[in-house]
This record gives sequence, structure tokens and C-alpha cells, in this order.
Amino acid sequence: MSAAAPLLDVALAWCGFLAAGGASTSPGPIGPPVGLEGFEAGGVHGVRGVLGMGGDVGVFAHGDNAREMEAMVDYGMKPLDVLRSATSVNADVFRIADHAGRIKTGLPADLLVVEGDPSVAISQARKVKWVMKEGVIYMPDDEPDHTVTP
Repeated sequence: MSAAAPLLDVALAWCGFLAAGGASTSPGPIGPPVGLEGFEAGGVHGVRGVLGMGGDVGVFAHGDNAREMEAMVDYGMKPLDVLRSATSVNADVFRIADHAGRIKTGLPADLLVVEGDPSVAISQARKVKWVMKEGVIYMPDDEPDHTVTP
């Protein structure tokens, strides 16, 4: 892209940390510089963008990343789009889609099973029933339950 190219030719990935404001003493939520609806709907000032989920927040306890998902919904995203941002979108942005971010033959069996339907109510992501990491099932507060053979 040349220096004189229009902004419309620019693609941008934003992996923010919306939930950080609620975990600090700042006077309000920390949000993106523009509304998420404008960012998602084709860009702001001619910049196309994708919205990944920021997972490296670091201002609240490890394992509480559902706060970020809830904040994304609070700022106007649909829960299903938030789930995509946390999985396949992040994998695409970080160029690891060939080994993460999707349920697909040949990829590691990394799954999170929750109560309810987080594609309807994102807060259901907090209700973890079990996790599968590379084929090993982990129960909350437990050692690996068993290994699943492919």
C-alpha cells in the first residue's frame, strides 16, 4: 500500500480489553475509541476492522476472562459474535487458525462445555461444566478425568 492510498484499503484487528475499567478504580468503563457497532459494521473513517477478544487483560483474577465477553456484549455485540471473536477470529488474527480456534478434524480437541447457551446469554460462559484440552477432560477443581482417544 502506498502512502497516498485511501484508508479504505487498510484492514485493522482490534483485540481490546473492555472489562479492565470495571476492575480498576478508574471513573468508568474503559472502552474502545469508537462504538463497537460502527467498528463492526464496515469500519470507522474508512477503516475496515475485525474485533478479536482481548484475553491478556491482567487486571483481574486469572480465569475471569468471561468479564471481557460480557463487556463486549454490553458494548453492543451479539453473544454469538463474541464467541466467534474469542475463538476463530482470534485464531485468524494471530495466524494460528491451522492449529487453533475451531472444531475441525486435525485440530487439537480443545473445548469448553458450559451450562446453558452462551450464544444467547454470554454470562453462561461462566458456568463451566468441563474443559477438554488436547483430548484430556478436566473437571472444575479436579485432576484430568480421562483421556479421549481420537
